[in-house]
Amino acid sequence: MISVWAPRADSVRLRRLTPAGATISEHPLDRSDDGSGWWSADVAMAEGERYGFLLGDSTDLRPDPRSRRQPRGVHGPSALFDPARFEWTDADWTGRPLAGGVVYELHVGTFTPEGTLDALIGRLDHLVDLGITHIELLPVNAFSGDWNWGYDGVLWYAVHEGYGGPAGYQRLVDAAHARGLAVIQDVVYNHLGPSGNYLPEFGPYLRDGQHTSWGESVNLDEPAVREYIIENALMWLRDFHVDGLRLDAVHALHDEQTPHILRQLSERVDALSTELDRPLTLIAESDLNDPTLILPRDSGGYGLTAQWSDDWHHAAHVALTGETEGYYADFAAPDALVKVSEHGFFHDGTFSSFRGRTHGHPLPADVPSWRLVTFAQDHDQIGNRAAGDRLTESLSPERLAVAAVLTLTAPGTPMLFMGEEWGASTPWQFFTSHPEPELARATAEGRIGEFAKMGWDPAKVPDPQDPATFERSHLDWGERVAPHHAQLLDLYRRLIALRQQNPDLTDPDQTRTRASLLTPDAPPEARAFRMDRGRTSVLVNLTATDVEFDVDQGAVVLFETSAPRTGPGSISLAPDSAVIVGRES
Repeated sequence: MISVWAPRADSVRLRRLTPAGATISEHPLDRSDDGSGWWSADVAMAEGERYGFLLGDSTDLRPDPRSRRQPRGVHGPSALFDPARFEWTDADWTGRPLAGGVVYELHVGTFTPEGTLDALIGRLDHLVDLGITHIELLPVNAFSGDWNWGYDGVLWYAVHEGYGGPAGYQRLVDAAHARGLAVIQDVVYNHLGPSGNYLPEFGPYLRDGQHTSWGESVNLDEPAVREYIIENALMWLRDFHVDGLRLDAVHALHDEQTPHILRQLSERVDALSTELDRPLTLIAESDLNDPTLILPRDSGGYGLTAQWSDDWHHAAHVALTGETEGYYADFAAPDALVKVSEHGFFHDGTFSSFRGRTHGHPLPADVPSWRLVTFAQDHDQIGNRAAGDRLTESLSPERLAVAAVLTLTAPGTPMLFMGEEWGASTPWQFFTSHPEPELARATAEGRIGEFAKMGWDPAKVPDPQDPATFERSHLDWGERVAPHHAQLLDLYRRLIALRQQNPDLTDPDQTRTRASLLTPDAPPEARAFRMDRGRTSVLVNLTATDVEFDVDQGAVVLFETSAPRTGPGSISLAPDSAVIVGRES
C-alpha cells in the first residue's frame, strides 16, 4: 500500500521509475472519503525501487514527504527502504540514561576526512577511550547539495545519501551500541530548508505569514503536520534504535494548541520507552530559560529530559576570553559564573540588555542539575562566529586546560564539541552547497551583511558556498598526537575518568553546589573562582598573580592543570591554572 497526505492536490499519481530515471508505470491514487487529505493505492513495490508523485496536472515529479531514502538527492525520486531488513546485533543493549553521562557533539560530514557514517564508525574507539557516553550527531536528514550543517533539511525521514543513507546510519548505531555508546540525533522541527522544500505543494505544512529566523514557521495548527513530526521522532527511536533526540530551537515552535506539541512528544516517547524497555532521551535547545520544558508533566511541565544551557556557556566564555560584545555583555557581571553554577540560569527574570527586556524564569531547586546540558563550545557558538574560530584560536594552552576543568566539573551534563578534547586548531565555519545560483549568492551576501552589522570585518567572513570553507572545517586527526595537543587530550581523559569516579561531580542535587568569586572587582577574564560540590572543590585562578585558596584540613589534590603550592589549610595556584581538591575514596 502506497499512501501520501496531499490535501492541496486535485489528483495524485504514483510514478515508478528505473534507477536511471525511466518511467516504468503510473498509478492513480484514491482520495480518502473521510476528508483527511490522504491518498492511497494498493501497489506492490520492491526494496530500493524508485518512485515519486505527480500532483494534479503537473508533470514535475515530487519525492515522497515521508521518503526514507533519496539516492539522487532531495530534488530526485524517492527509493523504497525497509528499515526492518537490517540485522541488528544490539539485542542486549539496555540504553544509557543521560544522568552521569558525557555528551560529544559531532558533524558527520567534517568529523572524518571521508565525511561518512562508516568512517565515523572507525573513530568510535577514540570516543570510548576518551570516556564519552553519548554521541550527538548534527542533523543528518536529507538536504539540498553535497554538504551542509544539516539545519537546511527538507525531507526529515531520509538520511543524507552522501553520508551513507539510512543503511549506513543503522550500521553506525549498531556499532555505537556494541561499544557502549548511546546515540542522540539532532532533529529540526521548527523550519524547513530553502532548497528542495516541496512539502507545501502537498499540504499546509507551513503557516502563512509567520516566520522563524530561518524561514516560514511550521504549521502546528494542522493535526496531520503535528503527527508528521511526532511519527518522525518515533522513527529515529524505533526503526534506527536511536537513544535520544536533540530538539533544535524549540522556542521557534509556534504552538498555541493544548497540549503543546512538546508535551505530546514526550508522552509518546515515554510510551515507546516503556515498550522498548530502555531509556529514551529528549533534549531541547531553547532560548527561553523556561523550566516548563523539563518539569514533570504532572507538575504542569512538558516532561522533556533536559535542555541546553546557553547561560552557562556565556558565563564560561566571558570568564575565559573577556569578550563582552552582544549577548555576552550581561555575563561580565561578577556573579555570572557563580549564579549559573548554583542556580542553572543567569537570566531567571532579570533584565537582558541584549533583548532589551526581562528574560527567563527561576529553575526550581529540586530539578536535578544534570537536566541542564553545559558546554564551553558547540557548533553554534563556534560556527556562528565570523571566522568559525574555536577557543583554541584565542586561549593559551593553560587556559584551554582550565576550560576543560570548568566544563567537566560543572553541575550539568557536560558536552564537548568534536576536536575540543585535543584543542583542534581547525575552524568550524558555516558552509552550504545550494545548487541554485541565486540562493547561493543570497546566502553568501546575507552572511556577510549579518556580521557587518555586528562590527566584524566582512573580509574575514568566509563564503559559505566556497568548497574550501567546507574543507577547512574538517578535523585534522593527525594533530592530536602533536605534543601540546596530546597533552590536552590526556588531560580530558583523566578529567572524565575523575568525574565518573567522584560522586560529588555527578551529584544531581543543585543545593549541594556552592560557588564564590575571590576577585569581584577584576575584569571578567582576570578573576579567581571556586566551586564546592559536596566535599570536592574546584579552584580556578584566571588572574595574573598567584592566588591562595582556603581548603579543608586533610584535603588532597585530585587533579591539577599545573602544580600548586600547598600549605596547612591552604593551596596557592599560579596564574591560568585550576585544581580539584577533595577526599580520596
